[in-house]
Amino acid sequence: MLQLRNAQGPRTRRLIGRTLLASALLTAVAALPAAAAAPQTPATAAAPAPARGETGAPAYQQVAHFYGAYIDAVTAENGGRLATDLRNFYLTRQLREQLNTWEQRNHADGVLRAQNTPLAFRVTPGDSAAGHTWSTVRLTWSTGKHPTYSYLTIRSDLRTGKISGIGD
Repeated sequence: MLQLRNAQGPRTRRLIGRTLLASALLTAVAALPAAAAAPQTPATAAAPAPARGETGAPAYQQVAHFYGAYIDAVTAENGGRLATDLRNFYLTRQLREQLNTWEQRNHADGVLRAQNTPLAFRVTPGDSAAGHTWSTVRLTWSTGKHPTYSYLTIRSDLRTGKISGIGD
């Protein structure tokens, strides 16, 4: 088992573990296009499967994977390269452009709709229609007897599995 000397407690070890997992996932995903670009013989050539089929997970699970890794990356790196890579992988180009505009206007993180990082999150699946599915993300901002929550509505594209909208 890998032991981290600088880890202060279970929360820090969990954060580092998730960050390492997200980094490994992004590295593996980056290697896939190179393997897919390799020449194939006509006998082995097959029609490419949609990204949704490759993930093998329902859209709300993709949202949960994204928010878990993104919150950890922002906490560990203060929005560094891993957070950017996660956005590039999980979010559509159009949504990334919308988030940039929103962030410039509001001086906050558009994915979290806040200036700080939540303590926890929960994803609940919602309805699907017209090639999209919606999930609700509950962000937990405080603990104690009366915790504070905020809710986001997340739209995912069923064909690609990518997140295509984030709303309050």
